Amino acid sequence: MSTNPPDLRPDLAAARLTEPAPRQGQPRIGMVSLGCPKALVDSERILTRLRAEGYAISPDYAGAEAVIVNTCGFLDSAKAESLEAIGEALSENGRVIVTGCLGAEPDYITGAHPSVLAVTGPQQYEQVLDAVHAAVPPAPDPFIDLLPARGVSLTPRHYSYVKISEGCNHKCRFCIIPDMRGRLVSRPAHAVLREAEKLVAAGVKELLVISQDTSAYGVDRKHDAHPWKDGEVRSHVTDLARELGRLGAWVRLHYVYPYPHVRQLIPLMADPANGVLPYLDIPFQHAHPDVLRRMARPAKSADTLAEIARWRADCPDITLRSTFIVGYPGETEEEFRYLLDWLGEARLDRVGCFQYENVAGARSNDLPGHVPAEVRQDRWNRFMEVAQAISAEKLAARVGRRMTVIVDEVDAEAATCRTMADAPEIDGNLFIDEGFEALAPGDMVEVVVDESGDYDLWGRLAG
Repeated sequence: MSTNPPDLRPDLAAARLTEPAPRQGQPRIGMVSLGCPKALVDSERILTRLRAEGYAISPDYAGAEAVIVNTCGFLDSAKAESLEAIGEALSENGRVIVTGCLGAEPDYITGAHPSVLAVTGPQQYEQVLDAVHAAVPPAPDPFIDLLPARGVSLTPRHYSYVKISEGCNHKCRFCIIPDMRGRLVSRPAHAVLREAEKLVAAGVKELLVISQDTSAYGVDRKHDAHPWKDGEVRSHVTDLARELGRLGAWVRLHYVYPYPHVRQLIPLMADPANGVLPYLDIPFQHAHPDVLRRMARPAKSADTLAEIARWRADCPDITLRSTFIVGYPGETEEEFRYLLDWLGEARLDRVGCFQYENVAGARSNDLPGHVPAEVRQDRWNRFMEVAQAISAEKLAARVGRRMTVIVDEVDAEAATCRTMADAPEIDGNLFIDEGFEALAPGDMVEVVVDESGDYDLWGRLAG
């Protein structure tokens, strides 16, 4: 039975990649995908293009004629993991093509691993394909090679990430994403909806909407309108969410900044007939206005507590998830205690926390007042203690409630499920450990909650 959170590396979870056995003489490519769900979508796009050209996808190093490593370069620790993954692929296979965010620093990669075949940056799909063609020439058979209806997926069949834009227009001092991935470029609304329709038709039951700033979707396109169904749809997060919610799947919104127009999403979430889940993933990062100002965060002057109260008044069942940074340069004990007090009042449902670390190229590196490592660790411990207590209290209040869950995994011990309040791989689980044998991944069932922990629930099938 899996625990929360599970391993996020698809290369270490090869069972997800249910590919048919390669035909005689079919070239085979492996993939190691690191980093966030946005990078995972990039990996899926690359693999789908390769499958369309007749390549087989190998779930292991030994069966591949070359390996693509899609890297993360957001933090120094992520860079180290990427270099380690490249080294492992070179050791196990020997023929490695590097892409992704760290690919924006080719000298950094080749300095550590000069034998890689090629290095390409993020979203450079054509260059990746060119590198694969050079290393392993394609040999397609159009009468045999069939592309799955939903393309190649690195997630379970019942949920899928849908990336609605690339890049970001913000200039947060601790972040180098705009330098690596560029400014905001939104996909047309009808293109996103067509992709989502195909995914739902192929059996996907949950669509996870991702971008760097979901609230800003369509700003670069001036919220242009496109024909859709019997009318038009704007490239705007509200229009997009409304139309996605009509497709018959759960729709979960990630990376939503608390701009005023986000209020327009709440009525969609409050309507049980709509598929938009009452769930907002909002990267607050901190609460003290001076820290937010040093971070150069968007919406830094917003009264977030008042906004949260409005959302809950309009949608009492809404789940709020967020991430925070402690130990940011210049953070005082008073500012940190302000954050703890804010968290105690906001009572967010799902919370993640990171200790600040320098990132090569980030402007925050040059700020004065860097917080010692032992202080960062102490503040992280104290923050998580408060967050854990809030989570435990909120989950205890669900005991006895009836709710719909989606099944992610079934093994000999239990069915691992999620409620509407839980995103895959980052939030909690609900476990059914009796009478679960007939369940299968992707099933949606009614349960009654029997027991709660700090982050997870246990329940039984409702009679």
